[in-house]
Amino acid sequence: MIDKFVNSVASALAGIQDGSTILLGGFGAVGQANQLIEGLVEAGVRDLTVVANNAGFGTAGLAHLLRAGRVRRLICSFPRIPGSTVFETLYRDGKIELELVPQGTLAERMRAAGAGIPAFYTATSAGTLLAEGKESREINGRTYVLEHALHGDVALVEAWRADRWGNLTYRASGRNFNPVVAMAARLTIVQTQHVAELGTLDPESIATPGIYVNRVVHLPHGDPVL
Repeated sequence: MIDKFVNSVASALAGIQDGSTILLGGFGAVGQANQLIEGLVEAGVRDLTVVANNAGFGTAGLAHLLRAGRVRRLICSFPRIPGSTVFETLYRDGKIELELVPQGTLAERMRAAGAGIPAFYTATSAGTLLAEGKESREINGRTYVLEHALHGDVALVEAWRADRWGNLTYRASGRNFNPVVAMAARLTIVQTQHVAELGTLDPESIATPGIYVNRVVHLPHGDPVL
């Protein structure tokens, strides 16, 4: 019987190695697997490369992981947002590396990884500092920049509902980057707010099929929406 649920955050995160590349779903605080991220701090893994939409804010979740000194390199689109003081301090002090990637390119690099596409051309960043050192090509009179697929060792995902096969649904804007990060990693770990009996999820609502999911931990929050 396939059952991808585990009974704790520690079990969900078991085996993650130092130096791993961690892909995070979420847009700001929405849809980010903060309890799993906090679990990374407890697990003690370090020297991580983290891929996320932004650099976290406040003191919890990604900001906590950064403050604990566990992240060597951050790949993101918005390193400066209100409340992202932890990252700014680390970067100013030379304690963390940054790769800045436009948001659409970031999403497409991860989607490409999940789809088996090694690289693609995009006009985004052409003629800017972000294109320096990258291969470019003129197509139909326009310059395009070659971007490579972005694979992860681990993806941390927040879902709204999950069944024991790992099929996932998301709630409203909580979907954001979660489906693409789930596809792009060798190990996808999910925290879900609600558990669905197998066969009860509307197939049209399943944004991440269980084939992409390895482990699920149920972390209840709020009341279910039917």
